[in-house]
Amino acid sequence: MMSTDFTGLPDLASRALGGSVSAANDELFAQRENLIKPGAPFFDPHEFGHKGKVYDGWETRRRRDDGHDYAIVRLGTAGIIHGIIVDTAYFKGNYPPFISVEAASIEGYPSIEEVMKADWQTIVAKSPAQGDTPNAYEVTDRHRWTHVRLSIYPDGGVARLRVHGEVVPDPRFLDGTVDLLAAENGGRLVDCSDAFYASPANIILPGRARNMGEGWENSRRRGGGNDYAVFALAAAGRPRNVEIDTSYYVGNAPGWVRLSGIDARSADIDAADAWKELLARTAVQPDTRHRFVLDGSTAVTHLRLDVYPDGGLSRLRLFGELDGQAASDARRTWWDALPAGHQALIADQAPTA
Repeated sequence: MMSTDFTGLPDLASRALGGSVSAANDELFAQRENLIKPGAPFFDPHEFGHKGKVYDGWETRRRRDDGHDYAIVRLGTAGIIHGIIVDTAYFKGNYPPFISVEAASIEGYPSIEEVMKADWQTIVAKSPAQGDTPNAYEVTDRHRWTHVRLSIYPDGGVARLRVHGEVVPDPRFLDGTVDLLAAENGGRLVDCSDAFYASPANIILPGRARNMGEGWENSRRRGGGNDYAVFALAAAGRPRNVEIDTSYYVGNAPGWVRLSGIDARSADIDAADAWKELLARTAVQPDTRHRFVLDGSTAVTHLRLDVYPDGGLSRLRLFGELDGQAASDARRTWWDALPAGHQALIADQAPTA
């Protein structure tokens, strides 16, 4: 087990990003799908089912042979994995004493039979695990993966699997107008003034929020100033329009919003006067999806959202096109991160010099 510095990176496996537990060889006591639920695990000591104690996690039966159990997760978005958390919260006498993690890079949308036959590579060697603990494992392999397989030895229960890393989007899907801010394309939160109730990282997740708890909500501001969030875009691009969604924020939406951008390739992100206004301070309404047209003449790499004086948002979308250099860089980054076997299958997609 290593440091957990990587936990600030997105959880590539999360259901909130579109992850799925594709298969497990056993889930008698608790369902495999629980592994990637976004929320923290819970435990009710009084809750029992007809199969025994109910756990918020994945739990297999007691093995009577020399094998081991596994679960396969299709990542919500492919990327380079920096670290794994195998959280055995509340599993005290029934946790696996050892785990390992393997990864695969698979083209397209494979069947589970094809996934099982993939070229799996070990990214976390068989290692000890503790019960009722968020066990952390650093990953040093820097290839881009689409699937991971958690193996537990010999059996037991795991509450959550977190796969922290950097998104490496497929550049073939970044042509034309795209959401430059979307987490699934590689956008990420880099700074914010307040995340008391919920992080602004939520507002760039896929889909629409289903309730107020799935957006960004800061605390009530009692002094001067205003709240803000800064995001790194998936790639440098020219913003054409923005969607600012305050759905479900009825009595706690901002009164006004403002957007600024900067191209960090040629300007200092810490220099306040280097930021260019994309949307002037504009009034917004509660529980409303707002859309605004932007100039789109200048490429930016980062976006700053200011809300006045405070308040929550459900979602933020920034639509535009990658500039030429960003598109070229994205293709090269993607290609260089693919394992050799995957490159060989799509050799015709290699970037030109």
